[in-house]
Amino acid sequence: MTIEASHDHQPLVSLNGKTGKVRRVAVHAVMILLSFLSIFPIYWMIVTSLRPENEIFSTAVWPANPTLENYVFVLTRIPMLQMLFNTTVVAAATAALQVVTGLFAAYALVRWRMRLSGVIHGLIALSWLVPFQVTMIPNYVLASRLGLLDTLTGLILPNASHAFAVLLLYHAMRSFPTEIVEAARIDGARSWKILWQIVAPNMGAPIASLSIIAFISAWNEYFWPLLLSRKPENSVVQIGLQMFMTQEGNLWGPLMAAAALASLPILIIYLVLQRHVIESFMKSGIR
Repeated sequence: MTIEASHDHQPLVSLNGKTGKVRRVAVHAVMILLSFLSIFPIYWMIVTSLRPENEIFSTAVWPANPTLENYVFVLTRIPMLQMLFNTTVVAAATAALQVVTGLFAAYALVRWRMRLSGVIHGLIALSWLVPFQVTMIPNYVLASRLGLLDTLTGLILPNASHAFAVLLLYHAMRSFPTEIVEAARIDGARSWKILWQIVAPNMGAPIASLSIIAFISAWNEYFWPLLLSRKPENSVVQIGLQMFMTQEGNLWGPLMAAAALASLPILIIYLVLQRHVIESFMKSGIR
């Protein structure tokens, strides 16, 4: 009986093994295809930036005569390095301010028992649904009256707080053990000390996730700098890309070179902090 049963189950085990192998091969094939679709546009951007003008529309995988003249043209035509510096300052300051204001708001909503805390939370969530384009004109009028036109401060302040930052840190802070906070209060610690010395150091994953998202979002911002900026040296790199798109036609070589320079800092940050980026998103529950 035992021998017959083992013979009866053997084909089933073999079939399951073959099915699992086919499934793994299919999954890896899909992953390879998706990776190629993600990487190829970046590769084509770099290759196009290295093409001379007479090869711009060539479909060759690699230019026959690669050149750096497009990069030289970009660096001499517009203040590209100054724009990259401005973009870095704006993105870093925006990310830092969103983390700070998000921590303040989330801690107040979670730890301070207020009658209208639920209403406030709902209003913050609803404000997330309002696109920034709706509030750009009021923000522009306010920035004009405050003398912030054509300044980096004017680019940063309207994005110093964000509903997404508050909601992300709010839900992360709700899972923080209340016993630790209560023990700190019994020891005489005030809210400021509890937030910055106890709560914030133990929320590394959501804070890192928020910082990454806020930095990339501010780096890619286009409409607000376009509305506020006047001089190229006071603008950001996204406006620099737009300068190579004219009514007479697009300068594809310089445009791809400028796009490569604009993408380079983000790619370097991701390659250096790849493990930390993935871990922060996984621990904070963001997909």
